[in-house]
Amino acid sequence: MQLSVAHPTPPRLPQNQKWWRSAMFTRSLLGLMAVLNGYLIVQMYAQREYLFAMLTLLLVGTGLYLFTSRKAYSWRYVYPGLVGMGLFVLFPLFCTIGIAFTNFSAMHQLSFERAQTVLLQRQFQSGNTVSFTLLGSDDHWQLQLQDDAHQQVLLSAPFALDKQPQRLTMVPQTVDASLNKAPLRVITKNRQALGQLTAVMPDGSELVMSSLREFSGIKPLYSLQNDGRSLLNNQSGVLYLPNNATGFYQAMDAKGQWINDTRLSPGYTVNIGWTNFLRVLQDKGIQQPFIKIFIWTVFFAGLTVLFTLAVGMVLACLVQWQPLKGKAVYRLLLILPYAVPGFISILIFKGLFNQSFGEINMLLQQMFGIKPEWFTNPLLAKAMILIVNVWLGYPYMMILCMGLLKAIPDDLYEASALDGATPWQNFFRITLPLLIKPLTPLLIACFAFNFNNFVLIQLLTNGGPNMLETSTPAGNTDLLVSYTYRIAFEGSGGQDFGLAAAIATLIFLLVGALAVLNLKASKLSVEQ
Repeated sequence: MQLSVAHPTPPRLPQNQKWWRSAMFTRSLLGLMAVLNGYLIVQMYAQREYLFAMLTLLLVGTGLYLFTSRKAYSWRYVYPGLVGMGLFVLFPLFCTIGIAFTNFSAMHQLSFERAQTVLLQRQFQSGNTVSFTLLGSDDHWQLQLQDDAHQQVLLSAPFALDKQPQRLTMVPQTVDASLNKAPLRVITKNRQALGQLTAVMPDGSELVMSSLREFSGIKPLYSLQNDGRSLLNNQSGVLYLPNNATGFYQAMDAKGQWINDTRLSPGYTVNIGWTNFLRVLQDKGIQQPFIKIFIWTVFFAGLTVLFTLAVGMVLACLVQWQPLKGKAVYRLLLILPYAVPGFISILIFKGLFNQSFGEINMLLQQMFGIKPEWFTNPLLAKAMILIVNVWLGYPYMMILCMGLLKAIPDDLYEASALDGATPWQNFFRITLPLLIKPLTPLLIACFAFNFNNFVLIQLLTNGGPNMLETSTPAGNTDLLVSYTYRIAFEGSGGQDFGLAAAIATLIFLLVGALAVLNLKASKLSVEQ
């Protein structure tokens, strides 16, 4: 009788478990992600991006814990959504609010350390200035300096022109007559490489290229003092101190007062508290246009919702009318504006409303003898924007109403017909009440979208016609979002990102308050 020896068989994964679901693969993938993210965190820390390094470390550490711990198993399905909301919603919101409390602008984009470094890198010409000649050809060049002050000609050793810094020792020598002088076009072509040369004179002074024909001595324009903050101008002898109230290096007079016309650029970013918000509330040049633009924004969003709903609902009722023939053709034609990209329609309307050559004004002049100033008259410009926006928005409302109309039972209309109701009575007592309730959330979303309809304003009027006597660029057709954009990128005094962030924060609060009011109103209407 033979005994059979059982050989161990390698463990197999269940048939319904793929290889990518195995624990080894999961751990390997998590380990690889940890290594890559660790490398990114080190790089961000080395670049002094401490906030992003800490944020990445927190997110990656939390993710690794959730995906490796059995206690937090259920959170791994929620974590990606929470991270996405944090990165793309909360983080930009907090950054915007944080910028609103700073002087961040085109003149104050750098940190204090970076601005100080930029100033310390500046130089000025000093000492002797000599003319130079480039001798040789190809990679065999020599630098010749004509020192008229000491009545001597200096020549360097042969070198190759490249973009790496080079130090050339200049010694009095007899110039080889066989060497060719490089023409001006060669010097111009290699200007960047010549700018990396430092000519060391026999007395130890150093000269660098200052023009296409001259080498000059240079010195640092500013030198850092013992306190690690003050800068001394080596050319004028003026001492500059950091003014944290304005974010500039400035000089002080004998009384210890800051001298305004001595600001050094670039400035640096500092915390200025509620200054930007107080400018919106107290500066008449900002307060008045802000209030006007806010009122116009609310009216624009509300009237757009009202007109698009009215037009879309009426057209939906017409194309659903039983006696109407060719309903499919009418539906197709009425939905076409929704199929064309919005920016194309806006640009076409911009040409149609042209005051001099537009077809609309040509037709109005022939029929009524008038040529409205659509882009220069504030009231007409607002009417034009509403017309174009209703044209762009009514197909969406019509499609929604067409679907909701099919859900209304025909028995209601048959019963009203027996009672002798007119079509208008059917519309206002049956159709409209049954449509408005399911449409309420969509109307709120439409209001919020048009409250921030930046593309329409930017492409059609660019906010114009402009308001007068304002501290910031503002137009009569600007919405709050376009007004904020113009402050951030089109300000005459520089890009004022801090003020734009403060206005964006106020917009967030206003839109949030309006959304809460709309939701409460819709809840009451549904309960009734």
